[in-house]
Amino acid sequence: MASPESISQEVGKEEEESLSRLLLRENKHYRELRRIRSSLAFRLGTSIVRSLKFPPKILFLPFTLLYIVFDWGLGRIGKKKFTSDEYVIHPSKNRRCVVMFPTNGVGFGHFTRLLAIAKQMKATDPTIEIVFFSTMPTMHLLKEHGIIGYRIPGRKEYQNASASEWNAILEENLSLVFAAHRPTMFVFDGAFPYRGMLNGIKGRTDIAKIWVRRGTFKKNATSIPADSLLHFDHVVRPKDSVPTNISREILHGVEVSHCEPIIFMDHNELLSKKEARSRMGIRENMFVAYIQLGAGNINSIGSIVSQCVDLFSTKKNIHVVIGESMIGDRLSIEGDRIQILRDYPNSWYFNGFDVAVIAGGYNSYHEVVHHQLPSICIPNTKTGMDDQLARANAAGSAGAMIVLESPEPEELEEAIERILDPAYRDRMKDAMVELTHQNGAAEVAKFFLEEFKD
Repeated sequence: MASPESISQEVGKEEEESLSRLLLRENKHYRELRRIRSSLAFRLGTSIVRSLKFPPKILFLPFTLLYIVFDWGLGRIGKKKFTSDEYVIHPSKNRRCVVMFPTNGVGFGHFTRLLAIAKQMKATDPTIEIVFFSTMPTMHLLKEHGIIGYRIPGRKEYQNASASEWNAILEENLSLVFAAHRPTMFVFDGAFPYRGMLNGIKGRTDIAKIWVRRGTFKKNATSIPADSLLHFDHVVRPKDSVPTNISREILHGVEVSHCEPIIFMDHNELLSKKEARSRMGIRENMFVAYIQLGAGNINSIGSIVSQCVDLFSTKKNIHVVIGESMIGDRLSIEGDRIQILRDYPNSWYFNGFDVAVIAGGYNSYHEVVHHQLPSICIPNTKTGMDDQLARANAAGSAGAMIVLESPEPEELEEAIERILDPAYRDRMKDAMVELTHQNGAAEVAKFFLEEFKD
C-alpha cells in the first residue's frame, strides 16, 4: 500500500503536469489572439466599427484608414518604434531556466559564444536548466554539456517558404519552448534579429531579454531593424581587438555591459601536445601546420587552402592539418602528411600545432591570440557585417600576427617562410601575451546567474 508521502508526491506531480498543459493551451490562445489583434484586417475593421458607432468619426475615416495601413507597414519592416507595453503576456511561474538562441552564421561564432557562457554557468550552478533554440545543424554537440537543444530549419531549407511564413513558424516554435520550459531569461547571439523571434519575445515582461552582440561591424554593414534593440532589456558587448561603436544602443536607451573576449576553451582544458598528436596520429617530432579558413559558404576558400598546403608540403617534416568546418562542404585534398580534422572545437588540439593559417573571424582570432598560437591571418572580406580585416590588423600592427589581404602566391610563400623561423615565432608569442585578456565567458556567466538569485 502506498504511503501518504508517495500519494502526495504523485498528486503534486499530476497537478504540475496539468498546470503545464494549461499553460501550453493558454500561450497558444494568446499567440493566436495577438496575431488577430495585430493583423491589418482587424485594425481596419475595428476602426470602421468605431466610426459607425460614432458617426462624426466617419468624416475622418479615410485618413484614419490610411494612417493604420501606414503604421502597419512600418511595423512589418521594423521601422515602427516598439513599446514593451503594447502587448503584455501575463507572467507565469518561471523556472530556473535560460533559453539561448544563437543564429546560424558563416561558422560557429554565435553558437560557440553562447555555449562557452552556458558551460561556465553549468560549472558554477549545475542545477540550472539551459535550453538552446537555433537554426544550427549541430545541436548534437550540446549533449555532452547536459543541454537540451531544439532546432528549427533555416528559411532556405524550406521549399518556397516566404519570409513571413518562415518567421511565423519560428515564432510558433519559440513560443512553445517558452511555454514548456518557462524560462527566467532569454539570450540571443546574432548579427541580425529575425522578425519571428522578436514577435516571440514581444511583451514577455516575465523574461529578462539579453542580446550578446559582438563587434567589429563594417562601416557600411546592413543595418538592423530600427525597433530590434527595443525588444531587449540589456546588451552584452564582448570586447574585440578594436574599439566598438555602441552609440546605437545608448541612443535607444538600452543598458550595455562589456566583457572580455569570450573564449570557449580555457588553457587547462586543452589537450597536451602529446595527447593531441596521439589522437591525430602524428609523430611528436613533426612540425604541424594547422589551416582553417572558415566554413567556406561565403566565398571559395579551396584555392587559398590548396596554395597553403602546397607551400607547406614542399618542406620536410611538416605535417598539415586542415580544419574542416562541420557546417561546411567536405574538402577534397589528398597527399602525404596531410589530414582533415572535422571536430568541435578544433581549439582542443591547439597545443599540438606549431603554426596556424586562419581567417579573421571573432572566435578564431581570439582563440589563437589567447592560446599564443603563431598565425597567418587571411581575413574574409566578403562577410556581410563582420570587419575581419580591422580585427586582424590590430594584431598585425603589434607584430603578433601576419595579416595578408587577398595574398598573391609570392606574398603567401614569403609569409610562410617568415613564420617557419623559430625566433620570429617567439617574438609573435611575446606580442600575443600583450594582447591576451581574461576569458569573458566566466564574466558573462556570473552576470547572468545574478538574475536567478532570490
